[in-house]
Amino acid sequence: MAGLDKILGEIGAESEAIVKDILGKAEKEANAIKSEAEHTASEAAARAQRESTHRLSDQMSRTQSAAALLKRQMLLATKQELIGDTLEQAKKKLLGLPDKDYFDMIAKIVKKAALKGDGQMLFNEKDLKRLPGGFENTLKSACEGKGGTLTVSKETRDIDGGFVLLYEGIEQNCSISSLFDTNSEALQDKIQELLFQD
Repeated sequence: MAGLDKILGEIGAESEAIVKDILGKAEKEANAIKSEAEHTASEAAARAQRESTHRLSDQMSRTQSAAALLKRQMLLATKQELIGDTLEQAKKKLLGLPDKDYFDMIAKIVKKAALKGDGQMLFNEKDLKRLPGGFENTLKSACEGKGGTLTVSKETRDIDGGFVLLYEGIEQNCSISSLFDTNSEALQDKIQELLFQD
C-alpha cells in the first residue's frame, strides 16, 4: 500500500503542478486580455474625444458662418430700406419745392429731354394751374439748339409731378416718379456712397 500511496502522492503533486501551470497561464492570458481591452477602450475614448471635438469645432464654425451671413443680410436689408427711404424723401422734397424752384428744375429737365420737332408738354392738373407767367419763353429757351419747339397743352396727365412730352403721338414720360425709376440704380449708388462711406 505504501507504493500506492506514493503513486497517488506523485499523481496528486503532478496534478497540482499542472493545475498551477494552467492557472498561471490563464491568469497571464486574462491579464493580457484585460490590458488589451483597457488599451482598446482608451484608444476608443481618445478617438471619441477627437471626433467630438472635431464635430463641435465644425458645428461652431457653421454657426459662426450662419451668424455672419445673417448679419450681412440684415445689414443689407437695413441699407436698402434706408436708401429707399432717402429716395422717397428726395422725391417728396422735389415735389414740394416752391413754385419758382420747381419750374426752374422743370426747365433743366426740358433742356435734356426736348427732341427735334414740334411737341407738346403735359402737366398734372396741379402743376398746370400753377405755371408761372412767361413759362412759354422758358420753354423756348430750353428748346434752343434742339431744332424744335414745345407748347404747354391744356390736357393733363395723372402723374405725381414733372411732365410728359408728346411728339407726333409718342409720349415721353418725364414725371418725377419715372425719372427716379429710370435713374434708380445710379441714385441708389450715389446715396449708398454718401450714407455708407467706409
